[in-house]
Amino acid sequence: VQLQASGGGLVQAGGSLRLSCAASGQPFRTYDTGWFRQTPGKEREFVAAITWTGGSVYYADSVQGRFTISRDNAKNTVILQMNNLKFEDTAVYYCGAHRRDGEEGFVVNHPALVDYWGQGTLVTVSS
Repeated sequence: VQLQASGGGLVQAGGSLRLSCAASGQPFRTYDTGWFRQTPGKEREFVAAITWTGGSVYYADSVQGRFTISRDNAKNTVILQMNNLKFEDTAVYYCGAHRRDGEEGFVVNHPALVDYWGQGTLVTVSS
């Protein structure tokens, strides 16, 4: 599967952005997915995850209550809605996919669990 992330940009603190991850190549329902972010000199960190059915979602403590992850398998898309952005949210954001083995959803909450990565989209929050 190929992943294409988009929607990053420059926003003032308190503002909102909507990131999109579009998948192609294989049926998207085959994959559990997550969003991660990375800043220079730091390891890639977990932001949010959603199981292949969309029935379960998980968030890092730092974004809980501000970010919302969702997916539309018919459109092969995962969305990360980011509200009340803070300066510390500045990073390159990556979507990742884990090919599921069965019917039970898998939580993609660590970079080591990702099988496929998108190219990243830069989010800059000005204070």
